[in-house]
Amino acid sequence: MSSSSTSPIAVVTGANSGIGRATAIHLASHGYVVYGTVRSIDRATKAISMAEQAGVTIDWIELDIADDLSVKDGFAQILQDAGRVDVMVNNAGVGGNAVVEECPPALYQEVMNINLCGAVRCIQEVLPGMRQRNSGCIVNVSSVVGRFAALGQAPYVASKWALEAMSEALAQEIAPFGIRVAIVEPGITKSAIFAKNIDAPNSTGVYDAHYRRLFQFYAAGMAQSTQPTEVAEVILHAIQTASPQLRYPVSWGAVEMLSKRPNVSDADWVALGAIIEDSDYIAEFKRLFGVDIAVK
Repeated sequence: MSSSSTSPIAVVTGANSGIGRATAIHLASHGYVVYGTVRSIDRATKAISMAEQAGVTIDWIELDIADDLSVKDGFAQILQDAGRVDVMVNNAGVGGNAVVEECPPALYQEVMNINLCGAVRCIQEVLPGMRQRNSGCIVNVSSVVGRFAALGQAPYVASKWALEAMSEALAQEIAPFGIRVAIVEPGITKSAIFAKNIDAPNSTGVYDAHYRRLFQFYAAGMAQSTQPTEVAEVILHAIQTASPQLRYPVSWGAVEMLSKRPNVSDADWVALGAIIEDSDYIAEFKRLFGVDIAVK
């Protein structure tokens, strides 16, 4: 693809599965030239097959967002091929379960390096060109837990709060250059990240209830989860809309929880954690956040 292409050029990280794969295919089906990054093209057979079935072409790039050199090499290849990047979708990420007492600093560093620093690495590669053209859009895929500290996921929550903070700062920094920032905040979607995110250290044995309630939350969400294509549609809207906003909650539980979170007092938040009985916890969670996390 040459730089003379009139089609917008989009890069989607973590395009091998879930939201990233759905977004890459959705953008390609709407006229974007899409570069989908994956850590291994050999392991992207399902994504490649789904793109072919959808009748779209995606240019696959091997790139590990956790590694400085890999990101630089991958984007050098993209920019040499395409000449520019108009849309950067930072989607790649990992989960991370642990309460604070049981979470080694190394796990914080690992999750933060991927979920925050990975996005920063990619943003730094595309921003100079976007500034020169006075146009562009950066979409950072966060999570509902980027806005409230879901139980038993200290490293994941910390990384998504950090991503949201960085995105807020970025939105102001690059507004003078005509570049848009959108934070997409999915609730629970049908995605491989949740199937992989089933470990909990519980090394002290005193946090049984915390991890149980964590998995209760995700079990309820998975039972009602929406397809990742719903997030892909929101991402396309965020890129194209004439009335942009900074945040876009989407998927199961997101709109309800994030609309109610500002009205949950600090006292109510702490008191929620002190509840002993699971049934009482579920009832109070529903009262505070408007979402039923009971598994039917």
